[in-house]
Amino acid sequence: MIVALIDSGLGLLPTAAWLRKLRPDVDLLLQLDPDGAPWGPKPEAWTVQRVLDTAADSLALGAEVIVLPCNTASVTALAQLREMVGPEVPVVGTVPAIKPAAAECRSVAVWATAATTASRYQADLIARFGGDADVVGIACHGLADSIDRGELAAARRAIASAAERTPEGVEGVVLGCTHYPLMADEILAALPAGVRLFDSAPAVAAQTVRRMDELGRPSTGNGTILVRTSGRPGPLPPSAGAFESGRFLGAGLP
Repeated sequence: MIVALIDSGLGLLPTAAWLRKLRPDVDLLLQLDPDGAPWGPKPEAWTVQRVLDTAADSLALGAEVIVLPCNTASVTALAQLREMVGPEVPVVGTVPAIKPAAAECRSVAVWATAATTASRYQADLIARFGGDADVVGIACHGLADSIDRGELAAARRAIASAAERTPEGVEGVVLGCTHYPLMADEILAALPAGVRLFDSAPAVAAQTVRRMDELGRPSTGNGTILVRTSGRPGPLPPSAGAFESGRFLGAGLP
């Protein structure tokens, strides 16, 4: 069974690594789009078409399950993608872990890109899942872009800025961009002791396994990892090697 993961950049690495750990036998197709990245500032129609085209390429390569480990892709293109592939192809989207964070913490900060922080989508998620918690959005300017480029010093500066703007007394921080778990240790180090991080990647990987199992098909593969960058076969970007998940997945490449 081939599982395709679609994102503009390195944000797919944490979910792919979790999936690899849960099911090392499954073949993974990692679809990155460096030519079109970042997707967040692009017009919605452009992003939808980019995701649909990449999904079509994935199906042509044998993908039986499609994962969008990207908040932008999930917000803008999840419904259209499900309509395109039909009910026979499971599609798993990503939602920031606001609900579990609000259930366990009295005060929560959602770290996300500037576009997501200002979006109606995030405001609706906070309204729906924030419960009785005090939830605030923190725009992490430049963090995702720095991660994609593998520029760790710039990423640490963006983390320090976000930490300075996070209210005192926050008990939990939601990593509202799928790139951010790649810098989880640095984020924790910048926050006061005892603050908890909430990351959606483990839940997305677990949901993917459930959807795979529901298909009732033989799922044992060769554990291969294929990479396509803007539709071209190739290796992971060199910047992926700056992160543990990238090194872990890179070890499985031919």
